[in-house]
Amino acid sequence: MIDLASLVALRAVDTHGSVVAAADALGFTPSAVSQQVKRLERQVGVPLLERVGRGVMLTHAGRHLVDEGSRLLADMESLESRLHEQATTVAGRLRLTAFSTAMRGMVAPVAGELRTAHPDLALTLSEREPWDTVDLVATGHSEIGVVHSWGDVPLSIPDHLVTTELHRDIADVIAHRDHPLAQLAKVTPHDLVAEDWIATPEGTICRQWLNRMYAGTGQLPRIAHVSMEFDSHLALVRAGLGIALIPRMGRAALGGDLVAVRVVDPVPTREILALHRRTMAASPAVNAVLTALAAQNSAEASD
Repeated sequence: MIDLASLVALRAVDTHGSVVAAADALGFTPSAVSQQVKRLERQVGVPLLERVGRGVMLTHAGRHLVDEGSRLLADMESLESRLHEQATTVAGRLRLTAFSTAMRGMVAPVAGELRTAHPDLALTLSEREPWDTVDLVATGHSEIGVVHSWGDVPLSIPDHLVTTELHRDIADVIAHRDHPLAQLAKVTPHDLVAEDWIATPEGTICRQWLNRMYAGTGQLPRIAHVSMEFDSHLALVRAGLGIALIPRMGRAALGGDLVAVRVVDPVPTREILALHRRTMAASPAVNAVLTALAAQNSAEASD
């Protein structure tokens, strides 16, 4: 009989490219993952991994087992969800993955409330970029994901995932109070072509949107400084080193030194989505978390 936990470990090695990365995603030690894969090899009687340089890859048999076994794992997940649905039980362990501002502005308050309301539900939280979150949910390494999608910047979501819209968030230009832009009620990208920007790294969704916001100007934003975290952006703007485009959700207090200026034509808007696998649609635990996340947004919108 094939051990399902060992099959999950093998699939994680395939998804993440190494035993170490798989262990990190699963919350195990690399030694434990290696032992699970070896146990699976003994059960099926053929090698499932082979070394390639310093890494590993699936053998032909390993690939077949992961491809076919993924359907089995999905069926087992669906069965478990329906059993919980019949028992109306909000219990078990759910892994929730979200981007940084959603973790601060949406997930953290909800996690505390859920722990009180459903003491038998254990949430494990992880902060990741949206593309990583989609991949983790799609491959079974996270049960719920919270991602953002900016305007026409594509975020590819596989068909076997269900999306729930939670919120529409708007970003403002943040400028120092002494900056000329701070005196304006609103700005367009044409007003910003000569400005020095503090931005997220190239390749991030936020950076892609900033670039696209400039589409009608015939120029690209002039990036002076790069930082991953919006809190760092605020510190750099406060030091007079440039301006930044920062969403409202999860944004730290601006204080007296910084001013938020509305942007129009276009308005920088991002859609906040929750993701889960269709096989977990019947899970009371998943539905409890989604309901709580939606309620958190409704409460903020009414404030």
